[in-house]
Amino acid sequence: MRKYQLYLIEDEFATHYFGRERLFFQLFQEHRKANGEFKFITQKQISYITKKVEVLKIHQLIQKQLGKIKGFKAEHGAYSIELSGKLSTAKLEVFQDLITIEAQGSYEAETAFFEVLRKCESSFLALDLEHQRYGWLKPIKERKFI
Repeated sequence: MRKYQLYLIEDEFATHYFGRERLFFQLFQEHRKANGEFKFITQKQISYITKKVEVLKIHQLIQKQLGKIKGFKAEHGAYSIELSGKLSTAKLEVFQDLITIEAQGSYEAETAFFEVLRKCESSFLALDLEHQRYGWLKPIKERKFI
């Protein structure tokens, strides 16, 4: 099973750390392992670099974009997709601080969620802490100075 945490990174930090996403990944990984005062410090850092998720906007967008897809379900504020006869499943939950996605099988179902979120905001960072994978849903284009 793949478990993703999606955070909205403040634009200033997303632009500045473009190409160095590993630093964000390390911060979230350290926070996950931390306890005591170090946990408090890493939580403050995470709060500083992240934006709140516009929960209502996300719910409306998911319903609008995916509501007609066969295999899509909305239950208790969570969404699930089963595609290709259960060969690809994903469940998405929206919180104020982050969005979580759990997926199994092929990547079709989670990709459907990623595509909707990618169109919504430009600075979503997806983290799979267990498998040490991370990246932007919508890569930020580097500014070119002439």
